[in-house]
Amino acid sequence: MTSRNKEAPINLRANQRQRDLIDLAAQLISLSRTDFMLNAACEKAQEVLLDQRLFIVDDQQFAEFQRILDTPLSENKGFQELMSDKYSW
Repeated sequence: MTSRNKEAPINLRANQRQRDLIDLAAQLISLSRTDFMLNAACEKAQEVLLDQRLFIVDDQQFAEFQRILDTPLSENKGFQELMSDKYSW
């Protein structure tokens, strides 16, 4: 994340140890404390959102999803390829 127009303030407090840790890590990758913290927070936010079990799809996407689920496994090429793989364990 680069320094673009930032107009939505986010304020927080940290103890000295936390701030020093963040500063050291930010310094190692040549980012400001703010950019480092925003990058880290946004990465975590994306991870949390992507890990949700609720997916918002339109009618066409849902119909395709249902079609795939309703396809018998014997006709599902991807499943057949997966099951034909030899596992090392």
